[in-house]
Amino acid sequence: MSQILEFAGEHMTFDSYKVYETELAGRPLVVKTGKTTQLANGACMVQYGETTVHVAATASPKPRDGIDFFPLSVDFEEKLYSVGKIPGSFMKREGRPSEKAILASRVIDRPIRPLFPKDMRNDVSIVATVMSVDPDCSPEITAMIGTSIALSISDIPWNGPISAVSVGMVDGEYVINPTADQREKSRMAVTVASTEKKIPMIEAGADIVTDEEMYNGIMAGHQANQGVIEFIKGIQAEIGKDKFTYPSNEPDHDMFEDIKDFAIEDIKVALDTDDKRIRDERLKPIYDMVHEKFDEVYPDQAAKIDECLYKTQKFVVRRWLLDEQKRVDGRGMNQIRPLASEVGVLPRVHGSGLFTRGQTQVLSVVTLGPISDRQLLDGIDEEEFKRYMHHYNFPSYSVGETKPSRGPGRREIGHGALAERALLPVIPSEMDFPYAIRVVSEVLSSNGSTSQGSICGSTLALMDAGVPIKAPVAGISCGLITEGDRWMTMVDIQGLEDFFGDMDFKVGGTHEGITAIQMDLKIDGLTPEMVWDALVKTHKARDFILDDIMLKAIPEPRKELSKYAPKMLSLTVPVDKIREVIGSGGKVIQKISADCEVKIDIDDDGKVFICGVDIEKCKQAYSIIEIIAKDPQPGEVFKGVVTRLMDFGAFVEIAPGKEGMVHISQLDVKRTERVTDVVNVGDTIMVMVEGIDEKGRLNLSRREALIKVKGLVPENDVSDRRPPRDGGRREGGHRDGYRPRRNNNGGNR
Repeated sequence: MSQILEFAGEHMTFDSYKVYETELAGRPLVVKTGKTTQLANGACMVQYGETTVHVAATASPKPRDGIDFFPLSVDFEEKLYSVGKIPGSFMKREGRPSEKAILASRVIDRPIRPLFPKDMRNDVSIVATVMSVDPDCSPEITAMIGTSIALSISDIPWNGPISAVSVGMVDGEYVINPTADQREKSRMAVTVASTEKKIPMIEAGADIVTDEEMYNGIMAGHQANQGVIEFIKGIQAEIGKDKFTYPSNEPDHDMFEDIKDFAIEDIKVALDTDDKRIRDERLKPIYDMVHEKFDEVYPDQAAKIDECLYKTQKFVVRRWLLDEQKRVDGRGMNQIRPLASEVGVLPRVHGSGLFTRGQTQVLSVVTLGPISDRQLLDGIDEEEFKRYMHHYNFPSYSVGETKPSRGPGRREIGHGALAERALLPVIPSEMDFPYAIRVVSEVLSSNGSTSQGSICGSTLALMDAGVPIKAPVAGISCGLITEGDRWMTMVDIQGLEDFFGDMDFKVGGTHEGITAIQMDLKIDGLTPEMVWDALVKTHKARDFILDDIMLKAIPEPRKELSKYAPKMLSLTVPVDKIREVIGSGGKVIQKISADCEVKIDIDDDGKVFICGVDIEKCKQAYSIIEIIAKDPQPGEVFKGVVTRLMDFGAFVEIAPGKEGMVHISQLDVKRTERVTDVVNVGDTIMVMVEGIDEKGRLNLSRREALIKVKGLVPENDVSDRRPPRDGGRREGGHRDGYRPRRNNNGGNR
């Protein structure tokens, strides 16, 4: 029985489908909305060049109960089909996000978070899915612009839009959204997010650029963002939804005033100390006292009572700073907490450094390994390997808390990446220092700026390990307090100033310039004046930390590596000789590795890295590879191993795959009757290259090597049995130029 299929209606149409186009840094930027993702609060497909990112923004209809924060989640999803790859895992599908994806999520989160209402508790989720990648057009920048558009056209309350660009410096000129080739040459990689008037996010890595160069680059990015912001505002005006209302989580004004008036003097006493432990102990009875008095007055509002106490502490700290120029620990605005540096704190490790700033303490440990230990990256980025790795651990005991360790979270990954970015410009090149380098920063105690403490501690550890860094790097943070048009900054903020302040502006760099910046804000952005003030203050603080503390602990990298560190040598062989160095089925390189007790890595460009515990054995392997890669020349002397004997001479291997023949007449400075009178299989002898025939076969001479190296005098009757110089065959004779003697039976002996 046949069945008839019917359409519910005509062919589907997309009446709300819109396409918007503009240009950014000379490349087309196209935004498509209305065709897909109909159920999200806001969504768009953004194509920049040929990079395509889909962004969806959703919000829960009701606030989440029992929380005192805004629950925002941002996910940057790398799809390997976007770069034509199949995932390398057993499951052949994308798994947990890569570190770069996590860092991209954090970069998107930081500029958008301050623009949400602070009293909203509805869950908001941003999912940016990378669907195709053009190497010249950053998917991260595309995703940030897409996020701004999705939120702007949605009904989710948000005080945008923002825009973001990447700024490079090529040949002294600033370049907006540099191409892949330009990024290779650029001295900086600065991501700048902007609103119409302010800068809510800066993320930077740089090759030791000056404060002026960095500031001008940030301003160039801010200016470039303005055109995109106007473009987004036009889209929002045409298709943007009305923002939904939400129940505010702000405590009642009268409730806040009652609790503040009751507890403020006790809170002032509790906060007025430089010791975090004392401060926490003093606050505990105040919380108990307030709850005892107000739980009955405001029943079922315990969370809001705690919020009032938090706001009272914030009120006290900000009033002290703005009105009295007073910090909770008594320091001046530009004064750094007590500092200490120490190196060599752990035995047997390759290098270690302990850096302490107030109650923030970080122990960094360096491990050196062969180049093959570098990290393999499986993501949408063009980078395939990472030779320098920096990992950051933040255990619960560092803040006096108790919870099980569950591996690094996004914060730990972000702080490790910041320290890695700060130190990468001073790491020596692979050829100058042929090691994979891993630094692990263990936070032992935390009271603010642990990421910057890890930069300082890692510089100490690298120098202790003997890594010839180009210059020492220090890190420091700058805070901010604002009220209307009033603002002020302070260096080296501790935890309380970070919690209750408006900014954490982290800068890493050398004496000469900046290597990394990461800026976190709780307000809608910085003015240019605020940015410049932070750059100037952090530079002065860096110089003080380097000169007065770190370089007094260790003024320069150690001249020698730890005896426990592997020894490494490197050389470059011609690409057409790689096959000979490796040998058929890897036999040659495996034999060198076994004989010399080393590990050998060869890159496709001919770079060879030799790693071993004994430097002399590394040198031995180096010499062997050098012989294989460079055809021996007449007159050169080598040590070789006798591999087999014939009546007319001995075959000697001067390197794996490089074997020659020493004629019996060339075995000694005196006449030799039998080969075994001079050498046996397995003997190591010195030989000189006499010649190389047209087939590349070596004629070797022990006799000439003894004369040349040891100065022995030959006997007169030796040379009458020498083979011809050209290494050819005499008529009726053997390749080696003599007629074998006959034995009594008429056969060859």
